[in-house]
Amino acid sequence: MSKNPQLHSVAMNFLQALLDRGIDRVFANAGTDFAPIIEGLVEAQKAGIKTPEFVTVPHENVAISMAHGYFLATGKPAAVMVHVTVGTANALCGLMNASRDNAPILLMAGRTPSTEQGHIGSRNASIHWGQDSFDQGGTVREYVKWDYELRPGQPPEEIVGRALDIAMTEPRGPVYLCMPREVLGDLTESNPATPRNRELGASISAPSTKGIKQAAQYIAEAEFPVIITSCSGRDPANLAKLTRIAETFGVGVAAPGEPGARELNIPLQHPMFLGIHPGELLEKADVLLSLDCEVPWWPSAVTPRKDAKLIQVAPDPFFNNYPVRGFEMDLAIGGSTSIALCKLEDALEEACAGAAEKQKQRIEHLTALDKDKKAALAEVTAAAAGTSPVNPVWVAECINKLKDDNTVVVNELGVPLQFLDLDQPRSYLSSSLAGGLGFGLGASLGVKMGAPDKDVILVVGDGSYMFGCPTAAHHTAKMHGVPTTTIVMNNARWHAVHRSTLGMYPDGLASKEDIMPLVSLGDTPEFDQIMAACGGHGEKVEHADQLEAALQRCLEANRNGQAALINLVASH
Repeated sequence: MSKNPQLHSVAMNFLQALLDRGIDRVFANAGTDFAPIIEGLVEAQKAGIKTPEFVTVPHENVAISMAHGYFLATGKPAAVMVHVTVGTANALCGLMNASRDNAPILLMAGRTPSTEQGHIGSRNASIHWGQDSFDQGGTVREYVKWDYELRPGQPPEEIVGRALDIAMTEPRGPVYLCMPREVLGDLTESNPATPRNRELGASISAPSTKGIKQAAQYIAEAEFPVIITSCSGRDPANLAKLTRIAETFGVGVAAPGEPGARELNIPLQHPMFLGIHPGELLEKADVLLSLDCEVPWWPSAVTPRKDAKLIQVAPDPFFNNYPVRGFEMDLAIGGSTSIALCKLEDALEEACAGAAEKQKQRIEHLTALDKDKKAALAEVTAAAAGTSPVNPVWVAECINKLKDDNTVVVNELGVPLQFLDLDQPRSYLSSSLAGGLGFGLGASLGVKMGAPDKDVILVVGDGSYMFGCPTAAHHTAKMHGVPTTTIVMNNARWHAVHRSTLGMYPDGLASKEDIMPLVSLGDTPEFDQIMAACGGHGEKVEHADQLEAALQRCLEANRNGQAALINLVASH
């Protein structure tokens, strides 16, 4: 580590602390509070001191979604830096997504100067009064694990290290750090502490061996056991572990209700995969094991058998950051899901010894269910061929034809999961239960930045696309050379709102209206032209027969360094 000049700004120590504590990229949207950071970056560069790469992003929602996607692609925490209160406000929706998705993002915001004169960083613009607040951290406190404001005289490396340790400790989640510009602009002679020789966060906790053995016994004795998981595949090794358990012991695997799984937890066309929220099958199961899954089923739609054994396994099986969550359980097992799967596989070997016939029957039953499911999916896919507007099922079919083991699909309310054919770890990513729209555009850029050799395809609803600040997102893609392909499902309405209204009032007055109030988006923009205006490749597709070739052209454009978008006229 290069030594700092004898007298230098605290900002220089802070920048080194980020890198030394594991942050290699900072997605930043600057403001007047960034002056010490900008000066420190130049000072560090001239002194030959390494700092994280700062990625300029022209909107905070895109920046925090990029950090989220970067973490999902790499497993490494990322940092976001925004401008005081207003930048925090623009990042808040993405912060909610990160909170519900246990994404360890370090969100940093400047703090408007508190001194009116007497310091190099004192107020020198009218906004420095208007942007002040009594409790800036209070804006985000419900959605972060920790928040703090850097104070004069504190070593930045200690504060940054504490923030990241908390963020990376299970259950993971975002943290928030305010940085007054007077503090960052102070001069110091001290050098930051040397990098720590340990991983971020506390060592992961192993789940109870007794509890896992009991769960294995329940499964061994069951006629129809089912595992429901949303994001156990966040650890790439868990994809193979869960798949082995399912196919060896005859255990069905299901995804929760929409948005469905947030990661790829089992190959989507595997015969043991039951699909998304298969209500009738969940009601038949005599063991339901919820694995890293906040909402395993909807109680308004599914009632488990009275004699079913209900098991919850997660770092926090009670999900104590959810105000209301009333799922019953016979076993609550806290600890690492990765360790739990290892222990469960070993425990099932022991518990199922001598029960080969029962396992065979369960596998045969699941295989028969899969055959019926695939026949039904094939029928729907065949019906979607050649249609206009384009059915979302056909989007999945075209992706299946063109994808390879190097493809990542990011899905924000765009394509039905069960029609995709993906089997590689981290090849599928979706939005969190917070439902903060606008995740997909930024997240897909973050995925591409974290995995530059991957082909990244985002499938996104038209409303979600507009929430994603498309001009800022597409410009960021060009500015930083992170080309992805975006398929905008342009059905010109809030489909989720329409479906929710019909779900609550299936025979209500609104159901009989040709145009339901507050649902139509009218004549939507020519989204392909927005991409073209940002230097990308844009196409409009109105018929299913055109989609595969258009998608192929977009992927080729990506490989030539150009972002691409399909404005897909889609059915409801």
